[in-house]
Amino acid sequence: MDWLANVLAYFTSKFLWEGAILAVQITVCAIVIGFVLGLGVALCRISHIAILRWASWFYIWIMRGTPQLLQLVFIFDALPIIGLKFGSFSTAVIAFSLSEAAFAAEIIRGGILSVNPQQGIAASSLGMGRMTTLRRIILPQALRTILPALAGNTIAMLKMTSVASVIFVSELTFRSQQIVGQTFEFFTVFAAAAMIYLLLTSVISGVQAYLEFSMDPERRRGKSFVQPFFSRLLGRSLDAEALSEAPLPLHANGSRVALLRSLLGNTQGSERALEGETPFVVGRRIWKSYGERDILKGIDLEVKRGEVVAVLGPSGSGKSTLLRLINHLESLDEGEILVAGRHVGYTMLNGRLHPTSDRTRARTELGISMVFQGFNLFANLTALENIMEAPQRVQGVPRVEAEKTARQLLHTVGLAQHADHLPHHLSGGQQQRVAIARALAVKPRLMLFDEPTSALDPELVGEVLGVMRALAEAGMTMIIVTHEMKFARDVADRIIFFDEGEIVEHGPPTEVLDMPKKERTKRFLNRLSTDD
Repeated sequence: MDWLANVLAYFTSKFLWEGAILAVQITVCAIVIGFVLGLGVALCRISHIAILRWASWFYIWIMRGTPQLLQLVFIFDALPIIGLKFGSFSTAVIAFSLSEAAFAAEIIRGGILSVNPQQGIAASSLGMGRMTTLRRIILPQALRTILPALAGNTIAMLKMTSVASVIFVSELTFRSQQIVGQTFEFFTVFAAAAMIYLLLTSVISGVQAYLEFSMDPERRRGKSFVQPFFSRLLGRSLDAEALSEAPLPLHANGSRVALLRSLLGNTQGSERALEGETPFVVGRRIWKSYGERDILKGIDLEVKRGEVVAVLGPSGSGKSTLLRLINHLESLDEGEILVAGRHVGYTMLNGRLHPTSDRTRARTELGISMVFQGFNLFANLTALENIMEAPQRVQGVPRVEAEKTARQLLHTVGLAQHADHLPHHLSGGQQQRVAIARALAVKPRLMLFDEPTSALDPELVGEVLGVMRALAEAGMTMIIVTHEMKFARDVADRIIFFDEGEIVEHGPPTEVLDMPKKERTKRFLNRLSTDD
């Protein structure tokens, strides 16, 4: 068993462990720098700017297509010719960082693309900028996909540091070779080195497992990790128990209306537009095309303050596109849209509107919120956190105040007991009510609803419509794309019928639904009644 004793002696050798530590230092530096650079390259790869996409692709092509050994030798021996001279350690860090950035960029890009793009659209509709959305919504979800591949890269790089021996970096493998050159004990020395490598890579695997565990949103069920530290010490959470003990009954619409008016805290919530007052939303000659297809064909639109407008029409007629144009989630081709007398993220140059980079801030300043057909709740956040996110990140509301308002809104929509549930643990109707509460958390002046019940089972529709009825009674200005005829009749002040990108008919519900003037409207309503 002398060989085993020799292996253990070399395994505990200070000389080998100094080389191992050097390999770890190179790896850590290269991974950190490579990840940061890789994130930048990944964002360039998915940028809308062509030159950035092509430049990042070219960088990845070069770094992934040339051997690591050649890159090391080039930096160490070729760059000094032009006056750039680096030591062995610096050369290793630079070379491995540049190489890692190329591989990490594709890993990160894949992770970002794996996240539902509707998550970013929902964040933008709440006024969250691109970097805030990336940091708070996209990357936390993407990291669960990125982490395993990144950990594998880290392990591969730790082992790859042996290549640095060609530029005289005295890391673990290089030192093992030095010992073998003196003792000729190939098996015992390299077995000890292998054990050291195995131990170090096992530590990396352990860190990976811990990070995956800590990033698992399921771990936060049943508690709010954003709750202030001092509240935890006091053992209480902003009246959470009091709110959850008395959930608001869904039939208590009068109480709900009063709560909504109190939470929204604006005069629009309780008063209708005065006679002769300028309309709150004005659209003139709105035109939008996708390629050769015209979606909206020069329509005009007006919505008064406090008015509820239901938009009806067959699929593909341009209803949802209209909402996205009002919110500037998509840009106009021609015409203009004014909300409270202002353009949403446009500037006028030479008589034409041009989109600006501050459209998310414009949505916030004008108070526009949107509820989507597919809910689009942030998958990495609980119901409570979904509602808190925009007030905190966009409006700078203190965390304590944001949580208090979020809990009150959950109470208002009848979901106080579901505050700490992740979206996928909620039913469709519950998710849509959380989405409405999230949209209300920024205290909007205009609410846009894009077929909020079409993705729900029939028995869940009533849950959502109950909240929307209360909003209408509270005086919220709303534009609602819907196929719920009874709801439109009961709640809407005016109905607009769309077909083939044009407003065919509009007027009070009793006129449009009971006495339609246009043949296209009659056919549509007859088809709906037949389907029912």
